[in-house]
Amino acid sequence: MTDGVKEIFADGAPPAPAALAAKVRTLAPSMTRSMQRVAEAVAGDPAGCAALTVTGLAELTGTSEATVVRTARLLGYPGYRDLRLALAGLAAQQQSGRAPAVTADIAVDDPIADVVAKLAHDEQQTLADTAAALDTVQLGAAVAAIATARRVDVYGVGASGLVAQDLQQKLMRIGIMAQAHSDPHLAVTSAVQLRAKDVAIAITHSGSTGDVIEPLRVAFEHGATTVAITGRPGGPVAQYGDHVLTTSTARESELRPAAMSSRTSQLLVVDCLFVGVAQRTYETAAPALSASYEALAHRHSPRGGR
Repeated sequence: MTDGVKEIFADGAPPAPAALAAKVRTLAPSMTRSMQRVAEAVAGDPAGCAALTVTGLAELTGTSEATVVRTARLLGYPGYRDLRLALAGLAAQQQSGRAPAVTADIAVDDPIADVVAKLAHDEQQTLADTAAALDTVQLGAAVAAIATARRVDVYGVGASGLVAQDLQQKLMRIGIMAQAHSDPHLAVTSAVQLRAKDVAIAITHSGSTGDVIEPLRVAFEHGATTVAITGRPGGPVAQYGDHVLTTSTARESELRPAAMSSRTSQLLVVDCLFVGVAQRTYETAAPALSASYEALAHRHSPRGGR
């Protein structure tokens, strides 16, 4: 791992065996190439690697014992011994008779039925990976901040901008004053006005989108509580996030780049934030939801038209 990449999971409880593969998929892009080799080895052959000593795994992957230990810690385990136990548990789960997963990328000549099956599988895996990697302590802190915020800014461009708009409309439905910004100039202009009781949320899969990082930095420097929703927890956006919420993404392919596949995991995090805030503000959120539903009901009736 590069020096700027945080060991995100090192301070918490070791992840369950089933979460190991999700951790690898989420964190691998932020690792050095040598650490990636270790991570890919343990995710690809948990049973074989569980039988290896730290020296054996280092030799198998052409790395050093120190690299193996650093990789284990990055994945959330205190040491290599704990990683081996998780690998053994994961291997046992994989040998329990579950059906093999669909893993092939979508091809140009795939029948539409295969496209549906592959997309459905990838979406399910993305949601599972995101749930496994999501830090619920960070999530709870972000929910608490939003629930008591004077106003909420949400920054996102491209596909992430659509997710930002989704979060805005959800929060407004329960009486939280929120505004989504996809124009970088307007985003910075709004961020300058934020203060200690406000919240700024940046959504960027890459973690390095300048048009999203800049307003979050401005909000951070003006004292607002900041939240980064990103697929790269070691990316530049994280340095300005008081709370970092990690998303996963489906495997990329020529027909489905990261900008598209990341949206599923971002929407899951947005829904978690919304439900968490609605729970904390239920006495006001419930009437607000009812009021907004009644105000729009006539637009969904046959007489109101569509």
